[in-house]
Amino acid sequence: MNCNFPQRKSPRAHWHDYTGADYFVTFCTKNRELYFGDVVNGIMELSEIGRWTVMQIEQTESIRHNEVEIPLFVVMPNHVHLIVVCANDNLADACGASLRFGPQSGNLPSVVRGIKSAVTKYAIEHDIPFAWQSRYYDHIIRNQLEMNRIAEYIENNPMRWELDKFYKNR
Repeated sequence: MNCNFPQRKSPRAHWHDYTGADYFVTFCTKNRELYFGDVVNGIMELSEIGRWTVMQIEQTESIRHNEVEIPLFVVMPNHVHLIVVCANDNLADACGASLRFGPQSGNLPSVVRGIKSAVTKYAIEHDIPFAWQSRYYDHIIRNQLEMNRIAEYIENNPMRWELDKFYKNR
């Protein structure tokens, strides 16, 4: 059987190795379903799976042996925004694989994969209907001005929910 599937183009920047940088990351639920709770009067009220998602994000630094930092994030009804800072302590090779903790343990894809898989596992174990969109969006933060703009966007996201491009009414 000869399967000639087209090669899917990588969304990764070919000029960047995804170690030692700051990123703005967004990942969504499948079909933008409102699994994580509701925004009420500009405040995010989390569901059970939303609270679990927050906990997984907060535990990421210690789970990953302080190779990454997530200084700011918000869990919205159907998506998550994060600022992820990947440490650059000369322990990573040019492919983004950590030499100390095994392949792909300290880079951006492993952070997103870890959070998404932990939330999915919890949902399955607790019989909570849930699914992620398969990919995620990331943007390399290039300077302090960009960092400030993105941080302001994340902090104000719940207050601007009805204007958000991911907005979906129940």
